[in-house]
Amino acid sequence: MPVLVITGTGTEVGKTVATAAVAAAALASGRSVAVLKAAQTGVRPDEAGDADEVARLAGAVTATELARYPEPLAPATAARRAGRAPVHPHEVAEAAAKLAAEHDLVLVEGAGGLLVRFDAAGGTVADAAGLLAAPVLVVASAGLGTLNTTELTARELRTRGLGLAGIVIGSWPDAPDLASRCNLADLPDVSGAPLLGALPAGAGSLDPADFRAAAPGWLAPRLDGTWDAEAFVKREAP
Repeated sequence: MPVLVITGTGTEVGKTVATAAVAAAALASGRSVAVLKAAQTGVRPDEAGDADEVARLAGAVTATELARYPEPLAPATAARRAGRAPVHPHEVAEAAAKLAAEHDLVLVEGAGGLLVRFDAAGGTVADAAGLLAAPVLVVASAGLGTLNTTELTARELRTRGLGLAGIVIGSWPDAPDLASRCNLADLPDVSGAPLLGALPAGAGSLDPADFRAAAPGWLAPRLDGTWDAEAFVKREAP
């Protein structure tokens, strides 16, 4: 897949660290990788954004950011309040297509969830995925409440005729509770898509060298990793 769109079921689910893990695994397999952050919010001009964080953790990726807005809000709102031009889905798609011409894999990271608005017309990362005809990887949380948001995301993707590549758990706790353990079986059921990985809690705080060495072990072979979903579920599920 030359372009993979990565979205979350909401904010703070581990989307950026999961993007870095996918990038690191692809690099380890010998592929060239570009990371495109469609709209970065809540970061000052002199601060590192999500694309920079992916590059720090994963290594030699081409990191690109289309727009940056200072307030930590939805991109459309942040652009309006800053008095700046918004990012439109066609601009995201055009930038990703250009990167795909020069890289084996382009990872397009959205902002928050699938339907977070980029512009006043209601454009979203889902619209960009549609223009690219690209599959979407959904990063979900592990615990209580994740089934609803994951199923809603999966239903919206299918309504739009978009491919759901699979689900990655953005942060698997050291001591998972019963809900998290049960969700290992329920997430594929409600989404109709396979589990393609589980990142350990705190993965983003690892030394970059350790992160790169470990990343393939968190992801399934479809994402250039070695993670065995069946063995993981057998070990962790109740």
